[in-house]
Amino acid sequence: MSSDTEQDRLSDRVDAIDVISRREAVRRVSALLGGVALVGGSSLIAACEKARAPAVAGTKIGEFTPEDVAFLDEVADTILPETKTPGAKAAKVGAFMALMVTDTYSEPERATFREGMRKLDQASRQANKASFMSATPQQRLSLLETLDREQKSYTDAREAARTSDARKAAAPKDSTAAQGDAYLPDQRKENVPGEESAGAAAITADTPTHYFRMMKELALLGYFTSEIGYTKAMRYVETPGRFDPCVPYVEGEQAWASHA
Repeated sequence: MSSDTEQDRLSDRVDAIDVISRREAVRRVSALLGGVALVGGSSLIAACEKARAPAVAGTKIGEFTPEDVAFLDEVADTILPETKTPGAKAAKVGAFMALMVTDTYSEPERATFREGMRKLDQASRQANKASFMSATPQQRLSLLETLDREQKSYTDAREAARTSDARKAAAPKDSTAAQGDAYLPDQRKENVPGEESAGAAAITADTPTHYFRMMKELALLGYFTSEIGYTKAMRYVETPGRFDPCVPYVEGEQAWASHA
């Protein structure tokens, strides 16, 4: 067998391991976020292949300028700051987020995300009298905590709407239960969070994903599939040895990174 063929097979094996690891990462991030499917779905896995090539500093990624990427870096770093391990900015998560939005989001989703960046900065100016980039770390954290609570309530209401709609679709048309579902919980009638001009707009199954949920998903996914996240935030052994089925757990220990 030629060395070129051996090298090709080795490369294919490495690529397969990377895809499997990222698929596992998508599953884990989804679990961290309450089990709701990530925006972009399975396309995230394929697009992660492109994300392995580092973005060149000072270049655009799709519609995202270097300034946009720097903004996303700061958002991600507020969610996953440097502690005893490097934070999201060190892992270049901002560029990852921009690439995932460009390659995996639909046009309406991209519009929601881009508009969300504007809304986040506007919210910072209203709350802190400063842009998000100019705000202090504590001001940024307080703002994102507020947005995270907002997106959680919004997402719960959206999922309740989907469940109700699916139940109505499955029930017989003359079913009393189906008629009863017309009277939905109050959360279905709440105004869309963060929309001052939304008026009486209701949260329904077709309502777009909250922009901050998109940002949080991509920040977590980008960090925990990066080399820093895999080897610094989690414990990683490139070639595991013996299998220990039962290992004592000490509170606060890092999780083990997955293998193919």
